[in-house]
Amino acid sequence: MPLRRLLAVHGLLLLLGVASAARAETLVIAGDVWCPINCQPGSERPGIFVELAQEIFAESGIQVQYQALNWARTLHRVRRGELNAAIGAGVEDAPDFIFTPTPVALARNCFFTRQDLTWVYSGVASLPTVRLGVINDYSYGEKINAYVAAHRGMNDRVLVASGDQALDLNLSKLAHGRLDALLENSWVIQNRLAALGRRGELRDAGCRESDAPIYLAFSPALKSSARYVALFEQGLQRYWANGRLQELLQAYGVDAP
Repeated sequence: MPLRRLLAVHGLLLLLGVASAARAETLVIAGDVWCPINCQPGSERPGIFVELAQEIFAESGIQVQYQALNWARTLHRVRRGELNAAIGAGVEDAPDFIFTPTPVALARNCFFTRQDLTWVYSGVASLPTVRLGVINDYSYGEKINAYVAAHRGMNDRVLVASGDQALDLNLSKLAHGRLDALLENSWVIQNRLAALGRRGELRDAGCRESDAPIYLAFSPALKSSARYVALFEQGLQRYWANGRLQELLQAYGVDAP
């Protein structure tokens, strides 16, 4: 082939490649760092939900981008359609979002104290005896949500942490005696304490009455959400059946729900 024609063909292929890349479908998911559910973006292990979404949507030629944002901002931007989905949301977090029929996992929210305390959670009636640390806009179940709403701003009852480092802030408050107990997902607290070299530092003081299903929850403002929900549900069912989801959970050291 003459050099001129070869260069022309090469240039055409480059242009086609650029055009194809420009048309590549991208889905953007976000959440505050809640490892192992979603961890630091760009890390070798970005989180169970992130890896699961990347693998499932890649089968349909869809690229998944993951952003770490604080939870309140995540819900706001997904609700407006600026992002496609929120990672690890429960129905109570955002009842207007679009959810798959199958949750990705069940969140077990437990109360943790310093080892020197003896308080035990025995229902909402036991909460007024402790200063409880929670995270802004998190959902902890109907009864606890109502308690938090009723006592928010009362520093002898409920202290609300916000921002990208909300969990670490609550851990610091607990260590320095500014909280008596914090409420957090058991996977998350174990993972974070291990990362900080503080494994076994806290005492499990009991868990809320029932586990809460958590999802990759899609924007109600985007027409594309219905298709993404269908693709993700099909992938979840397939990965449960072929063992891939169990393998992913084991890679992060957690048990299947």
